[in-house]
Amino acid sequence: MAIHLQQAFEVGKYLVTQRLKGRKRFPLVLMLEPLFRCNLACPGCGKIQHPTDVLKQNLTPEQCFAAVEECGAPIVSIPGGEPLLHPQIDQIVKGLVDRKKFVYLCTNGLLLEKSLDKFQPSSYLTFSVHLDGVGELHDKCVDRKGVFEIAVKAIRAAKARGFRVTTNTTVFEGANPKEIQDLFDFLETLKIDGMMISPGYSYEWAPDQEHFLKQERTRALFREILTPFKAGKKNWNFNHNPLFLDFLIGERDYECTPWGSPSYSVLGWQKPCYLLNEGHYATFQELLEKTDWSQYGRASGNPKCADCMVHCGYEPTAAMDAMEPQNVARSFGSVLGIFN
Repeated sequence: MAIHLQQAFEVGKYLVTQRLKGRKRFPLVLMLEPLFRCNLACPGCGKIQHPTDVLKQNLTPEQCFAAVEECGAPIVSIPGGEPLLHPQIDQIVKGLVDRKKFVYLCTNGLLLEKSLDKFQPSSYLTFSVHLDGVGELHDKCVDRKGVFEIAVKAIRAAKARGFRVTTNTTVFEGANPKEIQDLFDFLETLKIDGMMISPGYSYEWAPDQEHFLKQERTRALFREILTPFKAGKKNWNFNHNPLFLDFLIGERDYECTPWGSPSYSVLGWQKPCYLLNEGHYATFQELLEKTDWSQYGRASGNPKCADCMVHCGYEPTAAMDAMEPQNVARSFGSVLGIFN
């Protein structure tokens, strides 16, 4: 696995501390969205469907730092929109790194190479580049020709300059398992620092609502995709807790931890989670205390949650399960390269 030792140690210490303090609800990853604007219009994303006045807004660095301090999560993922469009993204990233937060700056790669001078390589900073396939397949997914080639060139440039780079792949209904496997094989040649994979999540505002995966189809598709990896025939470098991969293929059954990856944006703290658009709170504490969490997750019977198996809700569950004595060896052994 690709989660480096420093991050694994700090996150493990954080989880133990929360448990010792008796806290039942606490965040693991803050989804910090400093803007919703993007230079692509992917059909499976609902972010650019916000009104024009919202798309023009940016979080200030000070707002970002306040949200991070208020939340307290050890990991900060910066999606969007396209974060590299933010005029102060370098200040935001530096401030988070100075606070020793593990930052994953998510990007489609179009602006990455020309933006590298704004950043300094750090064990706390990782560029996470969105790639859904090789060549024309990815270009089709993002609805623009040439994006794959630009993103790969940027990955090579970032790696050459000493940056950590991972990739993020979203799998939708109709995906060809062989094509996803070919992508993973290609990414291995780039010597990236890890790959993330997740089923397509049902953004309510996304233009394309036909290709989000149902639960049983998700398990079947991921079993097929990951068969060579589980059999030891491929040593793909995943940036996931192995228990989450077990969940995706149906070997483990988890409930969602919706507060594990709270989302903060120009609109405030999104309730109840990154995927459902049910309004916003002004503070993180309000999100925790005023949300009726019993109404979310598969056990709640909420139809919006019935087929969700997305990493933002279930990877925090897997992280907590990894702290159980029977799972520690496998979860943390994978960080050391002992297990697949």
